[in-house]
Amino acid sequence: QVQLVESGGGLVQPGGSLRLSCEASVSISSFYVMGWYRQAPGKERELVARFTHSDNKNYADSVKGRFTISRDNAKNTMYLQMNSLKPEDTAVYYCNARVVISTILNYWGQGTQVTVSP
Repeated sequence: QVQLVESGGGLVQPGGSLRLSCEASVSISSFYVMGWYRQAPGKERELVARFTHSDNKNYADSVKGRFTISRDNAKNTMYLQMNSLKPEDTAVYYCNARVVISTILNYWGQGTQVTVSP
């Protein structure tokens, strides 16, 4: 069973920075796709950034140039560095990992709250 544990959320002022971490219970190099999503109150969950199966990085247009996704395979941990934060970045941020065996298995972390407010 794959477990994903996020950390690093909190309250930050506009223009500030946070770094989120997602630690996996298994080797992250085994994941087909791995990334970050977020869900603001009253809105649908949306993709923020992800590693594709070909190891490329995708970003939502709203975070390009401000957020950076990275990972440390030795620590089984993925990161999201968030700079120049805006109030509209306020959401619960979720770590996601997809495993493809004979079927597609999707795993989610419990989420970490990010609040950007003066």
